[in-house]
Amino acid sequence: MGSESKNEGFIALDFARIEPAEEQIRRANEFFENLNKRRTVRDFIDEPIPFELIEKAILTAGTAPSGAHMQPWRFVVVRDPEIKAKIKEAAEKEEYESYHGRMPARWLRRLAPIGTDENKPFLTIAPYLIVVFRITSIEENGETEPTYYSQESVGIAVGILLAALHNMGLATLTHTPSPMKFLQEILERPRNEVPYVLIPVGYPAPDARVPDFKRKDIKEIMSVI
Repeated sequence: MGSESKNEGFIALDFARIEPAEEQIRRANEFFENLNKRRTVRDFIDEPIPFELIEKAILTAGTAPSGAHMQPWRFVVVRDPEIKAKIKEAAEKEEYESYHGRMPARWLRRLAPIGTDENKPFLTIAPYLIVVFRITSIEENGETEPTYYSQESVGIAVGILLAALHNMGLATLTHTPSPMKFLQEILERPRNEVPYVLIPVGYPAPDARVPDFKRKDIKEIMSVI
């Protein structure tokens, strides 16, 4: 009885072990080489992309683990030009305040090599904006319950989303204007959905350029004990 009760609601794990080890290493190298080419893009073209790709990428992001399996994420896809224009106007207003008073000198010094400012043309040029919201609580049986580890859960989902979009041959940008409450208002989301990140998605412009940054070496990001 005890064993049956313990297994109730569970199913067998669907897991395919990859063998031999050489095949695992080949896949690991291939995946790394692909993701290592991912860059933050600020120069897009307005060429349309199949909506099916956006949908599949979000479904892929939804496979992320989450605290108590509460899946505390909402992906709002914006393709309406008028709404994108409203988002751009509001974002640039907040960004102007940030670049002209809110940001400390050290932050501005870090941003200088990237060449960013308050102007965000990509918000209307990119064919899609994916606005990710973090669901902070749910209503169930007339009671409000917080979501658990929602910050970490949504962060993992966004990482998977970026990898999925890059794997499809699409360019992305993680845009976090601060504060982001205007996204909640423009997109008419409920109070328990807090803006997490805004991701323009599309094809990069033919003349797109990115900073000549180098990623940290394995010795700088890994410790073995």
